[in-house]
Amino acid sequence: FSPDGKQIVSGSADNTIKLWDVATGKEICTFSGHHNPVEAVAFSPDGKQIVSGSCDKTIKLWDVATGKEIRTLSGHSEIVNSVMLSPDGKQIVSGSQDKTLKLWDVATGKVIRTFSGHSNIIESVAFSPDGKQIVSGSWDHTIKLWDVATGNEIRTFSGLQEWVLSVGFSPDGKQIVSGLWDHTIKFWDVATGKEIRTFSGHA
Repeated sequence: FSPDGKQIVSGSADNTIKLWDVATGKEICTFSGHHNPVEAVAFSPDGKQIVSGSCDKTIKLWDVATGKEIRTLSGHSEIVNSVMLSPDGKQIVSGSQDKTLKLWDVATGKVIRTFSGHSNIIESVAFSPDGKQIVSGSWDHTIKLWDVATGNEIRTFSGLQEWVLSVGFSPDGKQIVSGLWDHTIKFWDVATGKEIRTFSGHA
């Protein structure tokens, strides 16, 4: 969803991104430029830009008003699985099958830093609400918390037996939620790294 809730952006295996009007269900625009399936899409905080990650190993930044590509960010050596813009809209974080996260400068398209530490595919990444931390989930059965300013790993949430497919912060930034291959959802305390609870029920 766009920040104002009026639009939806979707990425597809047909290599395109589509923008939709929530009220009418009609397609507003198609963004074309990726050469392989689009794995991830996200709006900027002001709703004026969209970021996308693709199996073509690139990240693209798009102008919502015109449908035009603003720039392409290249640097990952494998599929880009997850992308998100920082709360201030100045940075992008990406997670890739090359086992790294990258932090990008939106204005220049350059890599600010690379976060290394996962031993397998990174499936999901997210900024904290204050933009100071990043969480990542991986096929290496871990969740990692990173410091944006330094690139240092703050902690690893471990003890998992399955791939981590999705991660996100609570609105206050004090908890992390994760979706796992074992059909469970786990809830974590950011300050301590301890598991708060497991939600079971999916088959």
